[in-house]
Amino acid sequence: MLFSPGWRASTRQGGVLALFTAGLLLGGVLSASVVWLLSGLSEPIPADGRWAAALAVAVLGLLREFGVLPLRLPQNARQIPQDVLQRRPRLGTLQFGFELGTGVRTYVTSAVPYVAALGLLLVHPSPAMAAATGLGFGAGRALTAAFHLWSRDEDWNARASTRMPWLPRLAAVAVLAALLLLSPWYGG
Repeated sequence: MLFSPGWRASTRQGGVLALFTAGLLLGGVLSASVVWLLSGLSEPIPADGRWAAALAVAVLGLLREFGVLPLRLPQNARQIPQDVLQRRPRLGTLQFGFELGTGVRTYVTSAVPYVAALGLLLVHPSPAMAAATGLGFGAGRALTAAFHLWSRDEDWNARASTRMPWLPRLAAVAVLAALLLLSPWYGG
């Protein structure tokens, strides 16, 4: 549980969510930066080959999100322990968000982060583009958490849960569209 159940909690819910969001954003930027640094290893591959591979991965991710292609995603079976939040409420919240934001110590149920990471690895964009990708990953997780944590309306939660499967699908379409627009064949 991210929030303390009482109004007398030492940390207010808005502050907790701000720390959690900051951790998510920092974790996303760190992961994207590491992938960007590793992308130098793909430089010997001709640019057309790297772009074609990135687009192929994006199409596979899109097919997986729409249920056309049943692909298993690599997963880290370990979850972030709850005592991270219980020992130090403020710093633990930041740490919890950071670990979720990196995407390496938690379940990632969508192919979109994998597609984005492989895209960064293959196309070697600018550092700013890599940072923006990491911020996007962290912000997506923060937005999902904010909707879930701040909604007290059970009907809203039921409606949102029926729409949630569409978020990864739309994200997969957006990643494929971005790669196509940035590709050298489009004029990017």
